Amino acid sequence: MPAKKRAKPRRSAASSKPATGSPEQQIAGFLAKYTPEMVESGEDARARMRQVIPGGIEFVYDNYNALVFGYGPSDRPSEAVLSLALMPKWVTLCFLKGAKLTDPKKILRGSGNIVRNVRLNAPGDLDDPYIRRLIDDAIAAGSPPFPADGEPPRTVIKSVSAKQRPRRPR
Repeated sequence: MPAKKRAKPRRSAASSKPATGSPEQQIAGFLAKYTPEMVESGEDARARMRQVIPGGIEFVYDNYNALVFGYGPSDRPSEAVLSLALMPKWVTLCFLKGAKLTDPKKILRGSGNIVRNVRLNAPGDLDDPYIRRLIDDAIAAGSPPFPADGEPPRTVIKSVSAKQRPRRPR
């Protein structure tokens, strides 16, 4: 009777290597996978978002598809209301409870029951009064409310996928 073959253990979705360095050093490593233009756009968009977010937590996910910065009032990712997703060619601003936002200009994309997004042509789009109102409305609707301590959001690296799509356009 032939011996049974043992199945190879599956690799987990998160990297098995422990993260090293400060969150900012790790983020610099995540960004290094992108083109210089995308690094500049990503850093600029992230800096603008950190100025807008009234405290809370910035969650960082180096996922299969994108580098994502999520923003929420507490350390529970399920309470996040906004995120920036860096794709190989663009940055997307996601409203994680965007289906409930009032959007008379219909700039938000998506047809699901919860999330809406807008592709940013440039990080300066975050300063557009209409987009800024949507951001402010999303923050105001956060539950629990964002802290009013005036501190910048605290950065937490949540996960790094072992397998990732290329971060540079082909």
